[in-house]
Amino acid sequence: MKRIYLNNDWLFTPEYTDKLLEENADLSELTKVRIPHTVCETPYNCFDESVYQMVSGYVRFIDIDEADRGGHLLLTFEGAAHKATVYINGRPAITHHSGYTAFTVDMADYLVSGSRQRIVVKLDSGEGLNQPPFGHVIDYMTYGGIYRDVYLDIKNKYYIEDACVSTPLLPDGTKLLKADITVNEYLPDMYLRARLDMWTESGQAEDGQQWIFDDEAVHHRISCLTWEVDDAYLWEPDSPVLYTLTIELCLAGSVIDTKSVRTGFREAVFEYDGFYLNGEKIRLRGLNRHQSWPYVGYAMPKGPQQLDADILKYELGCNIVRTSHYPQSQHFIDRCDEIGLLVFTEIPGWQHIGDTVWKKIAVRNVREMIMQYRNHPSIILWGVRINESQDDDPFYHKTNMLAHELDLYRQTGGVRYLEKSSLLEDVYTFNDFVHNGKNDGIKKKSKVTPDMDKAYFISEYNGHMFPAKPWDDEPHLLQQALRHATVINAIAAEDDIAGGTGWCMFDYNTHRQFGSGDRVCYHGVMDMYR
Repeated sequence: MKRIYLNNDWLFTPEYTDKLLEENADLSELTKVRIPHTVCETPYNCFDESVYQMVSGYVRFIDIDEADRGGHLLLTFEGAAHKATVYINGRPAITHHSGYTAFTVDMADYLVSGSRQRIVVKLDSGEGLNQPPFGHVIDYMTYGGIYRDVYLDIKNKYYIEDACVSTPLLPDGTKLLKADITVNEYLPDMYLRARLDMWTESGQAEDGQQWIFDDEAVHHRISCLTWEVDDAYLWEPDSPVLYTLTIELCLAGSVIDTKSVRTGFREAVFEYDGFYLNGEKIRLRGLNRHQSWPYVGYAMPKGPQQLDADILKYELGCNIVRTSHYPQSQHFIDRCDEIGLLVFTEIPGWQHIGDTVWKKIAVRNVREMIMQYRNHPSIILWGVRINESQDDDPFYHKTNMLAHELDLYRQTGGVRYLEKSSLLEDVYTFNDFVHNGKNDGIKKKSKVTPDMDKAYFISEYNGHMFPAKPWDDEPHLLQQALRHATVINAIAAEDDIAGGTGWCMFDYNTHRQFGSGDRVCYHGVMDMYR
């Protein structure tokens, strides 16, 4: 029951060949790299996206102790862009079709004699892949690389496969803690122990809040547990109190696995007249965020990910961020949990809807997004529609139904630029670019949504309507700021609009069809360096 991070000691080649799979392959020409890694460092501007489109190869050796062979060896890649095939000791183990969600393979089925095991990753970062977000030109770069953490979880034969934690608030004020615990294999004598502690960065709860729950027998692979914790504090933007639920899987009087999940008690609901957190109406005010940086694309570790959340809340005055247009780093969302920054996250995609195979992968993206991110109290809305796509009711019925099946307590939205389009989601999320500096800041809700009884949220505004470069003169920069202020004020004047997220946090590299001719969209309220 331990986790080993495997970010160091990788070997990289920009030209994958099957020779890497050979046991005695010559690796002398490969470059030693560290994860997070980008397949190609890029210039600040004026570069072609073809430079990072390649089929590259990563190689790493892992030593497995003999004592760990009897259980499960769960190798997880948090993010590998964009089609990854993992080989273990020369054998294909898994192929994953998304650069924005994690995937796991059990190494136990692929071990060879001796301690040294060989991992090879074939990584396709081409934009011609038949999977989201590809299929048409995209208004952002889709950099390649194993750019998020890689780790190995060493488990016993029986272990906790998943823990879904939710914290519904009943109308009478009762706080519930619900945990759906999935074990990989059921045995009649299994039971669960649970403990809830207040979370602090130091690990010490200042007021000693702790709950120890009675042992619960395991009757099936999935155990649905519920407890009342009325003394727990609420998670709110100004006081984002977090708790850690620790679950122990026991057998024959011994603990055979442990899983900890961080959570917060809050009720987040979009109504026809706005957004309510713990029964209080809050006007949502925020920005969109890409997960890119100059030169290294997506490949940034924990610290800069956390810093972006801090900048959004403490420097830019946001209370919400939209992770456009894909799920983003767990480190970033963890920090949003800690500081009380609300999150609207969505599946990968930009305008284009592909064929049947493409749609199946998109539906799988919904499942992966929700399964991997649903324990974050900061996330208040799932985006289950391809950003700015046309209506496709059969496709979006599937994405909505799956989201509600996997998460009973969060609503869905679907970002569109279409007025009066087919509304299958709970919230009509709309990109409103009507403001030109002289007219009203936004359109009326009644002009846009087909259903006034459902919630309404403005998911983008400004941005490309008035780009501003860092070296522009002060009157130009001031005009950009005033345009944002005008839209924020216009939203605040409407009682039936939940809020908005402007486009966008910072400038970003893009394809030649967009931006200012130098492969940069200067749409941010900050430059690429933040």
